[in-house]
Amino acid sequence: MTSQSEAHSDAPELPWIVEGQALPPVSWAWDVSSPAPGLLAASGDLSAQRLMDAYAQGVFPWFNMGQPVLWWSPDPRMVLKTREFRFHRSLQKSLKRWSLTPNFELCFDRDFSQVIHRCASSPRQGQKGTWIVPRMVAAYEELHRIGVAHSCELRIDGELLAGLYFVALGRAVFGESMFTTIGDGSKMALTCLVSVCLQHGIAAIDCQQNTRHLASMGAREIPRDDFLSVLQQGRDQAPIDWARQSLNWPALDSLAASK
Repeated sequence: MTSQSEAHSDAPELPWIVEGQALPPVSWAWDVSSPAPGLLAASGDLSAQRLMDAYAQGVFPWFNMGQPVLWWSPDPRMVLKTREFRFHRSLQKSLKRWSLTPNFELCFDRDFSQVIHRCASSPRQGQKGTWIVPRMVAAYEELHRIGVAHSCELRIDGELLAGLYFVALGRAVFGESMFTTIGDGSKMALTCLVSVCLQHGIAAIDCQQNTRHLASMGAREIPRDDFLSVLQQGRDQAPIDWARQSLNWPALDSLAASK
């Protein structure tokens, strides 16, 4: 994600949501003519239930230290259609080379807390700080404890070298953040997530905001209404046992063959 836009005096009124009050409909989100397109509401509440309700309607939190919890629903929405994932030849070679390393593994949910803390502490080009503030970390750790937030991890000899975390409601998947300490590490973690999504018929991964890195992997912007349709279809399906998943080579081979 990129840094947030500063609000100006001519900004639309921003609803303040109190505990127990529903978020407004996403159609109320600020449009492209506003200082912060996609901004929907603010609150002091970042409970697990609030997060699940927000994701279920296509809304996510994003705020900096010292700010209230800011809720967003941008239009258009950055989405990675899993069949459109760019499994570049260089990435294929890198993944195959690393997979020959003894005790190399791509797995899920071994240590969610370490993954989100590593994501929070990883430097980002063009950013001075992180949006994964301590309140955010605590909230997503609670989501993990109740089985809604998950991690995909790249390990060698048990050591965590790269990974990402995401939210899953049914089979609606929302990517959050990633980190790596090795070349192509975060890309290999994303490849693993895509392979499992393909295996289980998950058509898209929400990427929230447009970044050059995600676009290079095949993500693109789609109208918010189209994203909400994809969200509803996935949300109503049975969830996956993510902790038992691993890299699915057949799904990747099928993807590469279709290009």
